[in-house]
Amino acid sequence: MMFQEKIGVRSVRLALGLLAGIVAGQALAQDAPIQRVEITGSSIKRIVKEGALPVQVVSKEVIARSGATTVADLLQKLPAMQGFTIEAVAAGSNSGGRTLASIHDLGGSYTLVLLNGRRMAPLQDSGSAVNLNSIPMAAVERVEVLTDGASALYGADAIAGVINFILKKNFQGLTLDAGVSVPTNPGGKSANASITWGFGDLETNRYNILMTYRHDEQKMVKATEREFSKTSYIPFGHEGKSYIYDRTSTSGTAANVSVAFNNTGKADKDKLPAYGFNPYRAVNGQCAPGFFPYLSSTPAANYCAVDSASTIETVPESKRDSLYTSGRFKFSDNLTAFADLSLGRFDLTARIAANPVSVAVAPNSAVYNQYVKPYLSADQQKNVQTATATYRASEFGTRDSQTITDVIHFVTGFDASVAGWDVNTGLTYSKYKLDERYTGGYLLNKEFRSLINSSTFNPFLPTGSPGSPTAAQIGSSIFHGSIREAYSDMRAIDTRASRELFTLPGGASSIGIGADYRELNQVQTASTAAKNGTIYGFSASNEFDYTRDSTGAFAELALPLVKNLEVTTAVRYDRYSGVKDANTGTTKGKTQDASTYKVSARFTPTTAVLLRGSYGTGFRVADQAEIAGTLVPGGVTATAYDCPAALIASNEALCKAGRLQYFLSRGGNEQLKPEKSKQYTIGFRVEPSSSLTFGADLWDVRMTNQVSSVSETQAFADAGKFRELFTDFADPATGIKSWAFIDAPINIGRTHNRGIDWDLTVGEKYSFGKMTLNVNGTHMLKASYTKAGTDNEWTDSMDSYGTNAAVTFRNIAKAVFALETGSMTNALTINYRNGYKDQETIPYDVATSKPALSAIRLDVPSYSTVDYQGKFAISKQWEVRGGIKNLMDKEPPLTLRTSSGHQIGYDARYADTLGRTVYLNTSYKF
Repeated sequence: MMFQEKIGVRSVRLALGLLAGIVAGQALAQDAPIQRVEITGSSIKRIVKEGALPVQVVSKEVIARSGATTVADLLQKLPAMQGFTIEAVAAGSNSGGRTLASIHDLGGSYTLVLLNGRRMAPLQDSGSAVNLNSIPMAAVERVEVLTDGASALYGADAIAGVINFILKKNFQGLTLDAGVSVPTNPGGKSANASITWGFGDLETNRYNILMTYRHDEQKMVKATEREFSKTSYIPFGHEGKSYIYDRTSTSGTAANVSVAFNNTGKADKDKLPAYGFNPYRAVNGQCAPGFFPYLSSTPAANYCAVDSASTIETVPESKRDSLYTSGRFKFSDNLTAFADLSLGRFDLTARIAANPVSVAVAPNSAVYNQYVKPYLSADQQKNVQTATATYRASEFGTRDSQTITDVIHFVTGFDASVAGWDVNTGLTYSKYKLDERYTGGYLLNKEFRSLINSSTFNPFLPTGSPGSPTAAQIGSSIFHGSIREAYSDMRAIDTRASRELFTLPGGASSIGIGADYRELNQVQTASTAAKNGTIYGFSASNEFDYTRDSTGAFAELALPLVKNLEVTTAVRYDRYSGVKDANTGTTKGKTQDASTYKVSARFTPTTAVLLRGSYGTGFRVADQAEIAGTLVPGGVTATAYDCPAALIASNEALCKAGRLQYFLSRGGNEQLKPEKSKQYTIGFRVEPSSSLTFGADLWDVRMTNQVSSVSETQAFADAGKFRELFTDFADPATGIKSWAFIDAPINIGRTHNRGIDWDLTVGEKYSFGKMTLNVNGTHMLKASYTKAGTDNEWTDSMDSYGTNAAVTFRNIAKAVFALETGSMTNALTINYRNGYKDQETIPYDVATSKPALSAIRLDVPSYSTVDYQGKFAISKQWEVRGGIKNLMDKEPPLTLRTSSGHQIGYDARYADTLGRTVYLNTSYKF
């Protein structure tokens, strides 16, 4: 049949592969032998064909032509991917450079990542999500992306879909690969090298052994090495007016001071509000060199500021090593045993601005009497309670955090044919472990306190002043060592089987059944130094030891009702235990179970047309930490806030002077229940000729009972409504108490996402070669979610920066033009995402020398990049690829978002921060 042969085989490898964004070089010219295989989204082995579910196949050639050096870089370029977590978040967080995949902007927690069809140990500190840095890039043969919910087969976490990395098998020979990538702007060089060796043919020799090793290195990009990231003091124009966006820091070597007063027994009208100013400016009439007036100052908090963002890294430095080895032994035509071992180490160092630390200034000390007391009124002087310097330890260098992540993933089992059944059984041991270390800029408590308590230390003078720390004092005051270790340890056993059943008018029906059991142990321990006060002003990470087991079983039935109509049904039952907390000896949360189902169908009214659709339900259990976590310090808020009126009324003494960041705490909720989803897809594919393919799939996902928490922005905007989310917290450096925000989850959220994935492929052979054009993309129709803490106040992030601190892009598209002429292949790729409305902000109005009267929202323009790659086959053994990413050196557009932590003025999630980059890759097969 035309459809089965041309659409079913060629288009799966070409059109669906091209749906990933790039044309596979030999896809039109080769036809794979017909065989029964298991495709992501089904447990039934069958002949490869265009199925009822939308599966995008990223082939080995597609991977090579993308120029990607990591699987995260590869997947992030697929238009169906939105909502990624990227390595750049390591700047100012303890992420360790983790990268999380997200299909259709539903999030990493709802996107299931598999390795050879089996689960991996999830991130310890991100619940069920898998760090893409765990995947051995050199071993990847292809990637199958199911952009439809699959809880009915895979259980929890598959609401958005499944990404299945298929690794190399039955490989013979020796291959050496190497690559180098060099931006035309300073910094950011990268290089990689790998070796792959395999021997034995499974069919003829009855065995195959495969080993591959790869090493990658990425150099840093400093913020000052790119124009868009060099400062947090950003002049800009909007609607004919001049503004300044000021995200500078009030912590500096020439510190500001905040003074709180004792108002006990005073009437409200006589109470003294907290007061802040810059002592250096008070003495000298101007801010210290390198400082300038803080544009968000008020009469009660008149500060000087420093451009701390200029000292960070835009792209962190990292090294990655991965080793994959696989063995397969065919004992008979009906029994094959296998064992796969994947080892990986990811070493990332992130550098951010020097340490801002609070330094208590003792009343009546020499420094206090010279720099603070003279600038207080007589009434203020009599009632001083505390004076705190907002000091930044600039002389001590940047804060350097090194995170070493080790991964081990081992699977052993067998494939067998027994009494007509195709059976696969496996045992899995998977571990994800990280060690976070401080290697610079963090201060030893005893030594630093001795330094700041000395008579010569003055926090109100700039760097290089008399009394500034000497090199010897700095060197002896910096902490080096681990602050925490954490790991996820997963043990699992699974079995699945499929076979043909009875015959129907359309052919033989098939059934697939399976069951699995998993135990997940997640542990985090703080180092002795982190807990015993060795580090100045440091709060240790929460320690925990959680264990939870789960059991699941499923059945799938494929029914070819008539010649051109097949219906498939699947049902699954899962049971999750409560969370066993080894540290407390208790079980937190209740046993949770869920049943899910899915019905899908494919209809071919003609040999050149395919219609398909599905409907199903899904679920996701809350992470162990979301259920069992205890309330612990979680750093500070992402941005600065004025003390809300409700908190002033409750206890004004806990308010800070002026607009500043507040402490926050995080914890869990034992009453959390599973999240639930309902979803459907409707799509078609047509191939009117052998040179033209077009397809589209409409998808819709609704989620209820979603785990949600009130954002800090919402809480500070309506502190009266969310009063229970605020508590007092004592600064570990000074012991001074202030308000803190509590970030804890609840079951209340709802989301509704809908969109269309589409692709068009045109390929034609000419006398001079073969030309192929592929255009594909995702058009979002809906991206609605309830505001955190509500189940009926809807909002969205469609083409605008939403309350979830993210943007959902209505249109993301990719166009690829490829020309193959003999041994040479040229490919040009255009990547596009539309513009959006930026986050609201109140900048400084240059004309009035005051904050703007009302908030503004920038129109962030659309962002497009052009990539080129040329491939030249020197011989059958030797291949060279060279290319230029971001050919036009397109910079990230200006954004005034406040959720970026240390990265200011741009959004690394949605744009290329390296700029124009030239790369060269070569591969030689012996």
